[in-house]
Amino acid sequence: MSYENEKTVEVYNHFADKYIQNTLTKNEEDIIATQTKEKKLNDFLLFGFSTLPKNSSIFEIGSGAGENSAFLSKQGFNVTASDVALAFINETRNKQVKTIKFNVLTDSFQRKYDGILCWRVFVHFTLEDTIIALDKVYKALENKGRFIFNVMNIEEHNISSEWLDFSGVYHLGVERYYHYYDEIELNNLIEKIGFHIVQVKRDGGENNNKWLTYILEK
Repeated sequence: MSYENEKTVEVYNHFADKYIQNTLTKNEEDIIATQTKEKKLNDFLLFGFSTLPKNSSIFEIGSGAGENSAFLSKQGFNVTASDVALAFINETRNKQVKTIKFNVLTDSFQRKYDGILCWRVFVHFTLEDTIIALDKVYKALENKGRFIFNVMNIEEHNISSEWLDFSGVYHLGVERYYHYYDEIELNNLIEKIGFHIVQVKRDGGENNNKWLTYILEK
């Protein structure tokens, strides 16, 4: 676990409650936009995990407030959510989803899963962290298992990493570490570990180029 990720985890341990409240406030300000965004993500998750039969096991790394895990659970999947921050863990448990404290960089998976999801978490990983996480996920997947995750695209930035605190919904009052990824470099790393890239797409931001979103298969 890198210094950068360790310090970022500390931020979320202290400010997860504020993050949850900021998100609720933002969502209430524009309900239609929130619902549209949620539907788009939910449809993508169903597409990404479409090869998995109902009741397949799915593990989410960094579940936050648990919206994704709760949705997948309602679709008939056997979901285990996880996070490092107690406030996030409690919020997800309140959605009636099994949730554990788990850090993919320091903890070990206790079993194999049919699917693993990690949404907006790799943004806080160094390249070394990324290698550790991808290797652990690969080993924790059943054969033909699916892994869905996303990273921020370096093409939208002039540097590979920085410390930031945002305004608005993501403002916490303290900086977190952000890493930006080159698609070709990441694709090579993914394939070297052994994954098959089912799909990589660009989305988000003004130019629909903010995120690189992956569906991988073991």
